[in-house]
Amino acid sequence: MMADLYVGLVHYPVYNKNMDIIASSVTNLDIHDIARACRTYDVKKYYIIHPLDAQKELIKKIIGFWQTGYGYRYNPDRFEALNRVCWKNSLESVTEEIKAITEKNPYIVGTDAGTWPNMVSYGFLRAKLKDDRPILLLFGTGSGIEKQTMEKFDYILEPIYGREYNHLSVRSAVAIILDRILGETWWEK
Repeated sequence: MMADLYVGLVHYPVYNKNMDIIASSVTNLDIHDIARACRTYDVKKYYIIHPLDAQKELIKKIIGFWQTGYGYRYNPDRFEALNRVCWKNSLESVTEEIKAITEKNPYIVGTDAGTWPNMVSYGFLRAKLKDDRPILLLFGTGSGIEKQTMEKFDYILEPIYGREYNHLSVRSAVAIILDRILGETWWEK
């Protein structure tokens, strides 16, 4: 038995490079690439969290292209990956939906390039997946999720440390982290 894992991409409240709280823009690449990573690792649902209706319409238009007509005929695999994408206007609406689906409150796990008092390892989160409580794994856009929001999370996952440079795209970070917590245990072979 493995816990259900959900992924959320937070567009608000996040910081811009000047540390102002903003709502960042949705990008086509984030929708596609994160959906494909979520499908690869059998994530239950990928939530794009954004409060603005204009961004919701953009998400629907992008997904709709690949779910009907030419886009579907051209690449049916994209249809399957994008079926896991869901827009929600707030983090609260995401947690409410997960609770309604699973009848359990999810652990909320944030990601960040910094360190936090409630920081946990990839091994810890991998072990948590053996619980029956769902996990909502959140990734920030812009320059990261607002501090007061992060402080409410159950856990913060340790950063991905590169060799010299620490500024991955969120798409890359999602793929690396999903592999670390859900991928094969190649180091045991």
